[in-house]
Amino acid sequence: MSATRAAPGPAGTTGTEDEDETRLSRVQSRAVRQRSLRLLVDLMRPHRKGLWVAGILVVLSTVAQVAGPALIAAAIDTTLARLRDHGEWGPLLMVGGLYVVAAAVAGLSIAGYVRTAARVSQGILLDLRQRVFRQTQRLSLEFHESYTSGRIISRQTSDLESLRDLLDSGLTSIVSGLLMMLFTGISLFLLDWRTGLVLVAALVPAFLLTRWFQARSQIYYRESRTASARVIVNFVETMTGIRAVQAFRRERANDVTYGGFAEEYRAANARAMGLNGVYSPGLVLIGNITVAVALLVGGLRVFHGDLDVGVLVAVLLYVKRFFGPIQEIGMFYNSFQSASAALEKISGLLAEEPTVVEPARPVPLEHARGHVQLRGVEFAYVQGRPVLPRTDLDVPAGQTVALVGATGAGKSTLAKLLSRFYDVTAGSLELDGVDVRDLSGRDLRRAVVMVTQEAYLFSGSVRDNIAMGKPGASLEEVQAAARAVGAHEFIEQLPLGYDTDVNKRGGRVSAGQRQLLSFARAFLADPAVLILDEATSSLDIPGERLVQRGLQTLLADRTALIIAHRLSTVAIADRVLVMEQGVVVEDGTPAELIGGEGRFAALHAAWRDSLV
Repeated sequence: MSATRAAPGPAGTTGTEDEDETRLSRVQSRAVRQRSLRLLVDLMRPHRKGLWVAGILVVLSTVAQVAGPALIAAAIDTTLARLRDHGEWGPLLMVGGLYVVAAAVAGLSIAGYVRTAARVSQGILLDLRQRVFRQTQRLSLEFHESYTSGRIISRQTSDLESLRDLLDSGLTSIVSGLLMMLFTGISLFLLDWRTGLVLVAALVPAFLLTRWFQARSQIYYRESRTASARVIVNFVETMTGIRAVQAFRRERANDVTYGGFAEEYRAANARAMGLNGVYSPGLVLIGNITVAVALLVGGLRVFHGDLDVGVLVAVLLYVKRFFGPIQEIGMFYNSFQSASAALEKISGLLAEEPTVVEPARPVPLEHARGHVQLRGVEFAYVQGRPVLPRTDLDVPAGQTVALVGATGAGKSTLAKLLSRFYDVTAGSLELDGVDVRDLSGRDLRRAVVMVTQEAYLFSGSVRDNIAMGKPGASLEEVQAAARAVGAHEFIEQLPLGYDTDVNKRGGRVSAGQRQLLSFARAFLADPAVLILDEATSSLDIPGERLVQRGLQTLLADRTALIIAHRLSTVAIADRVLVMEQGVVVEDGTPAELIGGEGRFAALHAAWRDSLV
């Protein structure tokens, strides 16, 4: 009894494995398309009324346009004969009047549905833009640390622009085009079914050409969207890190990299547009050949008396009009493929779920005291590679704790867990006896505030930036917070005082002043637990001394975790925790640890020698 083995596929895989991968890819692609379609339907649901109005206007305009050739046929074959034989002008004037009315109805209907469709499309885009913005704010820090800002910007810019192109004109053109083809074909068969058969025969090569175009454009436009995203991501990352670029003279290397991405984008667009160079002329050729055949067949029938001249003219007009919408549909497919790829990316972003979620039944904590406890806490960014092994820690309310250790020791990770940017992998992290996972985001953000070394300031006034700590705070409260941390004097010296615009990212103030403003913001928020993550690491000695005075006030009567490499910052702590590979290896007051022979004593001695 012999066993049958599948033939090996590429790269050592079996044929069965290749088939499974292909099947899985198809299932995933189908799921992505269904997700995108659900999103589109959901976006259109609030605009049902506008869509119905636009649809009715499209039908009305199409009927009015299709009536034109039939009226011309009636004028040639009936009213002109009566005018010639009996001198009757009435029928001709009546048909002419009907033609003018049909043209007016068509024009007004087109104007109506274009305006209505524009309102609907802009409403959909507004909704989608707001959803993307809300979603990017809602997603957890884990997402933002892996999903680059350039990709998010691409979702908000080029992807939404692709959808705008589709919604503004694409949908109206496809609906009107399909209706025009339908009504034109029906009218043609009603006038002369024999010419209708000629049209049906011409649809076969037109259909095959369109299918060929669709299959290739789908691939090329996906490549174009991907290449566009690469260009945007590279541009944003370069401009964001422009200081490092210029400091390390990376301009030429970056230019080469960006040029490569831009060339990929150009080539992808060239391939996509090259398809149009085949498709559009191909349709024009098929349409002109069809008109020529219809003219030949119809002309012979007119010669033999089987067809009226007016009907022949109308038939030729219908055949010519029929192929116009086919070309529009092909052009629509270009926009559709680009928008479809964009919608897939946007729907993928909107489908992301936060890894840190709000509790179903949050435990209220209106007035936190700041007692922090870690019970058997474990954490890993990547499964199987723990950053924090099992950790137990008790920080009483009001205590200032300094976390010291080499880079990668787990200090910032501990701070992120307490701020609940991440959730613990095992164990529990409690604030006043309540697991932080059971606290509402509102209560936790009010109780725990983190100040980072970046001291980010947003565009706006000094007052606005400080008041972020307590929205709606009065000017007096803002000034009191600034005075408490020693920021009031330099603020008063700014051109407009508290109303001075700090410019982009706080460019109008120094690093030390930015840090004091972030301290004032935290002081105004009045949290029970304050986390300072390397808050003084980027400051010079004068700037650090300026900030140190503000720290004394900021840390009073609250629990504080200070993450610092500079041991001058540690001196104000009640307790020092020395961490190594996620484990607390030393725990004591600064004086106790300095007087010992452990790691902190060695660090302190090295620091003192560096000052000398």
